[in-house]
Amino acid sequence: MDRLYKAYGRLLTETDLNFTRYLYKSINWDNRLIVIKGAKGVGKTTLLLQHIKRTFPDTTKALYASLDNLWFANHTVLELAEYHYTHGGTHLFLDEVHKYKDWQREVKNIYDSYPQLHLVVTGSSMLKLEESLVADLSRRHRSYTLEGMSFREYLLFEGVANLPVLSLETILDNHFMEASQIAAKVKVLPYFERYVVSGYYPFYREEGDGFVDRLQQVIDTILTSEIPSVGNIEYDSVYKAKQLLVVLAESKPYTLNISSLCSTLQSSRNNVLKLLDLMDKAALVRRLYAKSSGMNMLTKPEKILFHNTNLMYCLTSHAEAGTMRETYLASQLALEHQLYIPHHGDLVVDDKWHFEVGGKQKSFAQIKDIEGSFVVADDMEIGHGNKIPLWLFGFLY
Repeated sequence: MDRLYKAYGRLLTETDLNFTRYLYKSINWDNRLIVIKGAKGVGKTTLLLQHIKRTFPDTTKALYASLDNLWFANHTVLELAEYHYTHGGTHLFLDEVHKYKDWQREVKNIYDSYPQLHLVVTGSSMLKLEESLVADLSRRHRSYTLEGMSFREYLLFEGVANLPVLSLETILDNHFMEASQIAAKVKVLPYFERYVVSGYYPFYREEGDGFVDRLQQVIDTILTSEIPSVGNIEYDSVYKAKQLLVVLAESKPYTLNISSLCSTLQSSRNNVLKLLDLMDKAALVRRLYAKSSGMNMLTKPEKILFHNTNLMYCLTSHAEAGTMRETYLASQLALEHQLYIPHHGDLVVDDKWHFEVGGKQKSFAQIKDIEGSFVVADDMEIGHGNKIPLWLFGFLY
């Protein structure tokens, strides 16, 4: 037990409070059971430790433990909860819970047996967490998902500028003034170019030149371990999914030809759609649908994008510019808005605004007669009229 408390104290001492992720203020920390999901490396552990450091003058009331600690090889979470509670503890923060067998049952037992004990759990395996929550904890927990850093957060994390969040309406109605004010303080385009390659996951700073290798390891773990463990997918199909991701990174925004994809992966339509569903839930890809098509596992999406641009660039040195632009825009919008594929243009948002995405020379030809339509353009600091710089959408959270 001493080993866990020493590790907790050391981590708490080393936790920096200068930069806090967007989700922190949205969490109702008073809930008795909180689940925080998010891809590996987006900052869940730091979020927990920052909350403890800010909230508990007496840090012995709280305890943080990662369930991949060797202590749990011959001890249980129930033992930890009993010890912590009987020694005056009120809050237990359990990290990487998906690495502990049957974690959801023990958390359920703790929740039911210690009504005065507050629990916060996190996990990086989005698929395993989702499966466990639906099965065992559906009515007990309050769930949150932490996405990677926005471009605005990246600028703050880099120490470049502390700039406010902008609503989508503000960007659409007043982008010229907002972009002008930001560009007067920051040369945004060089930072934006770095962000799309390696700024979504905060661990880029600690990894340095090893960032690409670590992100490739994350992808491999999802494809070869997590997806087969929850999806009953043939290993051959999962292996070929790696090829699909490389093709996706090097192709123009990928409008899905399901027959061709089934042929490439040598798998049935249902298996391919199930694989895409699992890759979406695991935050590798993002499926986009037409408004009229409905959205479920066996509905063919109209387009497939990466979940974020960093995933593209870690798989190829020949990432397609159009795919990068649409991937970036969708990754910044999807947190608060509904995205669909329209008949004309690249993206319709909240069934209200139409976007055509391209370089700075992009015209309005495809959307000229559509009300509420905008061109979102790369390689420009400041827009004009209904032409908005792509980077500015990174200020939505």
